[in-house]
This record gives sequence, structure tokens and C-alpha cells, in this order.
Amino acid sequence: MFNPSREQIRLFFCESWRKHRERLPLVGAETTAAALIEQHPEYHALLENPQTAVEQEFTPEGGQMNPFLHLSLHLAIAEQISIDQPPGIRASYHVLRQRLEIHDAEHAIMECLGEALWRAQREGCPIDSEHYLDGVRRVAGLT
Repeated sequence: MFNPSREQIRLFFCESWRKHRERLPLVGAETTAAALIEQHPEYHALLENPQTAVEQEFTPEGGQMNPFLHLSLHLAIAEQISIDQPPGIRASYHVLRQRLEIHDAEHAIMECLGEALWRAQREGCPIDSEHYLDGVRRVAGLT
């Protein structure tokens, strides 16, 4: 399983954005990452300075959202929807899309994923994908 470091993740997003801006070919997840970054202009300046991006700390105490966590969650959700994993997430997403824009639908799912990650971390166990999917179904109005 691929387990990138914090620096590798941050540089991946910076490099994806650089290649997009310079109209260079994007490969694999870079395409999705660049599209996600395009939707987040508040992160553009940071991503255009890889050294700052790698070094900067983002803490809740500082009132800062971690842009790399945010983009990584978007990327994870895009992948989950593309492969329908956990099974049923794609259908729930399509229901959400009937009433929400793409970005807003992803954010609705992101809330559920964030809760599932927090719960797994707190309990020291793997993510409960069924609980996560139940949350997504609730948000979509399917339960």
C-alpha cells in the first residue's frame, strides 16, 4: 500500500498545480488534483510556493484549515466515487448531485468522511465503512 510522507503529499499537490498552470501533461491523480485545486483559489498562492507549503504548519489552535488535508479528502472522495468503494457511495453521490453542485456534494460527503476518520482515530481502529456510508446515505436523504 502506498503510504506517502507529509512532504510527498504536499509536493504532489504543488507539482500538480505547477504542471496545470504551465499546461504540461498531467498523469493519473494529478488530473483530479489540479481540477480540485482550481476550485480552491484560496490555496493557489500557497501551492505556488513549494518550500512554504512543505514547511507551514496548520493547526486548529491557529484557526487554520489544513489545505492539504482538505484537498486530500476531496481526492479520496473522487476516487471512492469513481470505483464505488465503499459500495453504494456512487449512488448516494448521484442523489446528492440532484440537489447540490459537485463541490457542495463532495463537501457533504467530506463531513461524513471526516467524522469516520475522527472516530477511527479516537477508537484506534480502522474506518467503519458501513457507518461512513450510512452517514453519506443520511446526508443524501436515502435513510
